[in-house]
Amino acid sequence: MCAITAGRRGRNVVLLDHAPTVGEKIRISGGGRCNFTNIHTKPANFLSENPRFCISALSGYSPRDFLDLVEKHGIAWHEKTLGQLFCDDSATQIVAMLLDECADAGVALRTGTVITGVEKTETGFEISTDKGQIAARHLVIASGGKSIPKIGATGFGYEIAGQFGLAIVPPRPALVPLTFSPQKLSEWKDLSGIAVDIRVGLGKAEFREALLFTHRGLSGPAILQISSYWRDGQSIQIDMAPDRDAMALLKQAKIQSPRQKLHTVLANLVPKRLAQVLADRIDAGERNLADLPDKILHAAAAAINDWRVVPAGTEGYRTAEVTAGGVDTKELSSQTMEARAVPGLFFIGEVVDVTGHLGGYNFQWAWASGFAAGKAA
Repeated sequence: MCAITAGRRGRNVVLLDHAPTVGEKIRISGGGRCNFTNIHTKPANFLSENPRFCISALSGYSPRDFLDLVEKHGIAWHEKTLGQLFCDDSATQIVAMLLDECADAGVALRTGTVITGVEKTETGFEISTDKGQIAARHLVIASGGKSIPKIGATGFGYEIAGQFGLAIVPPRPALVPLTFSPQKLSEWKDLSGIAVDIRVGLGKAEFREALLFTHRGLSGPAILQISSYWRDGQSIQIDMAPDRDAMALLKQAKIQSPRQKLHTVLANLVPKRLAQVLADRIDAGERNLADLPDKILHAAAAAINDWRVVPAGTEGYRTAEVTAGGVDTKELSSQTMEARAVPGLFFIGEVVDVTGHLGGYNFQWAWASGFAAGKAA
């Protein structure tokens, strides 16, 4: 996006990528159909040490702007839940669209090119590669974060920022499954594959989407969302029946059906297998509701509506969809993405300390920040 925008302005642009093909993260996203933007994009959908930093770029290039480009290329699309836009066919259409736009803008694309060094010169920058030297007035770093190393992700952008003395907000995996300790995993091991619609909260952050029990811990959209806010040792709060009052249901059932088992009643709120595990964990056994003291019922209700869990960790960069943290926004102009202390040096996209929620927001940040830099570089 940055190369296209700068090329359209008549700039002589070369786009370097150490990978043999460009846009691998686009290609694998959205189950291969690329959730390329979200129509509800707003600054509140992004995490950053400076939550206001993203406002300028997002206002300068909207989801509608990118959708216009998609429609210009005749790419069929559809809207899923929560404003997420996907290709009807394949994510490769988005890659092809961007490459076509690069070609039209006169951008020189060099893939499989390893950058071995970057130096500041009197006239700009000298970039050393395994295929020779390149001199440039402006240099834009759009290298992403460390997420999904198997497709080529590295910490290159952080290294360049560090080389020029720019501050880095410590990177961490985000939009990533959470893991359990071995002990907790043994308690929940029989639930792998079960999905539940939940509300999950941590501090002021709250999401209402699906949770998925896995053989490592917890995943699903709701968990990926809250993972971006989670830190080691913190407890997350999960309501597995967000539209129901579990205690009221249990009290009513105890009066109307006193011979029912606890897990039978809980199965009206959550999947049967989960209901059985919850009943076993609070030692309800096979006793009838009439024989269960109120403290057991309160424990069961809390397990449903107010489950507090401290994850052991995350699955790390291997499965993280994005990297939170990155180049500190205080180092950059929010209008142009240029480094204040290093004229001509720009950072855009995921390498910057701006991280979107799940659902197309990180792509929209890529397009918007790329467009902002492309207008200035």
